[in-house]
Amino acid sequence: MFRKTFEALRRGAQRTATAIGGGLRALLHGRDLDEALIDQLETALITADIGVRVARELVQEVRTQFRAGIARKGSDAIAILKQQLKLRLRGDDLQIARATSAPTVILVVGVNGSGKTTSVAKIAKALQDEGRTVLLAAADTFRAGAVAQLSIWAQRLGVDIVKGAAGADPAAVVFDAMDAAVARGVDTLVIDTAGRLHTHDGLMRELGKIRSVIAKRIPGAPHETLLVLDATTGQSAIAQASIFRESAQVTGVFLAKLDGTARGGSVVAIREALGVPVKLVGIGETPDDVQPFDADSFVDALFDQVESA
Repeated sequence: MFRKTFEALRRGAQRTATAIGGGLRALLHGRDLDEALIDQLETALITADIGVRVARELVQEVRTQFRAGIARKGSDAIAILKQQLKLRLRGDDLQIARATSAPTVILVVGVNGSGKTTSVAKIAKALQDEGRTVLLAAADTFRAGAVAQLSIWAQRLGVDIVKGAAGADPAAVVFDAMDAAVARGVDTLVIDTAGRLHTHDGLMRELGKIRSVIAKRIPGAPHETLLVLDATTGQSAIAQASIFRESAQVTGVFLAKLDGTARGGSVVAIREALGVPVKLVGIGETPDDVQPFDADSFVDALFDQVESA
């Protein structure tokens, strides 16, 4: 569905690569491994927002191979880290099949300020580029500004949008959008929901209601439930993600604002904590700035500075 471009992903992950790759280059380049250096490696990985448990497990693999006489140099440690991270991050690709008798439904959820509505526009643009017809549903009725923002994006992209009055029942808007998607024969319906606090029980229950409406109108839908997380929040995104996974049955993560953070190591922590793959990453401000998350390319981008030293 989405074009995979290593160069674009590398640019998007540049600040994270500088933080992780630059730090590891300073630590490991041209040095022989020893126990003290391996201890420092653990600290460097934790600082990179990879997560304490994951950092310790990665370093334990380095330590095991060092003690077995396999890993001797800093470059050996880098090779081990890359291999282990790729294995941990690989997940299912975003599956957006062409619709037959019913549209494919993508439900997009997230907290306020995560970049959710802009991410919806990016998904819609990528679908258009693949030749799909798209309908947007503005189900964030709690905030008039959200409906207006999505309406502007719809106009710019040339796609139709279904929206309700301010304060309308979000589930009712979704129901109307489902009817419209079926009647118009569109390939994909993308639903923008209210940017809710993960601690707000009432709003989280509303997500369950929306899912129920979707499933009753189109059996098997939603086909994807994407949780938009702000990459700049690092580890704090995990608490949000855990609650959303339970309430919204999240199938994948859209990691927004990756280009604006040095804390992209949280990709690893999110994947480990949730067991849900990061499927898409936002790497800029325009609708074209979205990439499918590819584990191998992402890890290579992180360590690019180390290997080029």
